[in-house]
Amino acid sequence: MSNVELKPIVKWVGGKRQSLSELEKYIPDDYNNYIEPFIGGGALFFKLQPKKAIINDINGELINLYNIIKSDVSELILDLNKHKNNKEYFYEIREIDRSIDDFNKLSNIEKASRMLYLNKTCFNGMYRVNKKNEFNVPYGNYKNPKIIDELNLYNLNKYLNKNDIKIFNKDFEDILMMAKKEDFVYLDPPYYPISDTSNFTDYSKDGFNKEDQIRLKENCDKLNKKNINFLQSNSYCDFILDLYSDYNIIEIYSKRVINSQGDKRGEVKEVLITNMEV
Repeated sequence: MSNVELKPIVKWVGGKRQSLSELEKYIPDDYNNYIEPFIGGGALFFKLQPKKAIINDINGELINLYNIIKSDVSELILDLNKHKNNKEYFYEIREIDRSIDDFNKLSNIEKASRMLYLNKTCFNGMYRVNKKNEFNVPYGNYKNPKIIDELNLYNLNKYLNKNDIKIFNKDFEDILMMAKKEDFVYLDPPYYPISDTSNFTDYSKDGFNKEDQIRLKENCDKLNKKNINFLQSNSYCDFILDLYSDYNIIEIYSKRVINSQGDKRGEVKEVLITNMEV
């Protein structure tokens, strides 16, 4: 691990910054590749700073941002400097994806800059798109959001380039097929909703439904048969407890700082699921 602290560059619903001390208890001391198919904000990944890793997310804009941080961080910072923190400008930038032609006119650097700007200035740092894949979170009205964390961006760039980090934008199943014995897999899928109101975000236009949760369990079984260690975070509910009843389940409390409803933030019960001894 590097002595340089790396911080997640985006706020992400379900981010693991508040749970790192619990998660680290169940990380193997030694492994070959670190594999994370649902990277999101990457809090655990950036804390562990593995020398070999495969990271992935179905959200193409997020993966484009990581790729730009790796390949063109100076140009990204230059483009970020053009953004303004006011309501009219925010909605002007947000509206770009309402037109496929307008959105496709943006370079990959401009797309990454747009995403990071919206993430830092939208309400509560949520990432949510509708069925048309349009970003639809309102303006956050923050006085002085930190849109550009230049030092962290350069530190992330150095880490991603000095180590063997492969970045993908695929379905999680394609990534899990790459896992081999001696690798370690951390799974942080969109949580199974514990109520009708808890499923308030979609990270991609197709979402992540019950069938996807079952498909994920089937893939965990495949990992287990190959003797590949995995750790998964998910919601504490009967469906998940029953689905993974043949694995070790650890109950934890995690602080949630992002939620569409203020009274739903705070400590919530979650589970860690693993095929390792605990």
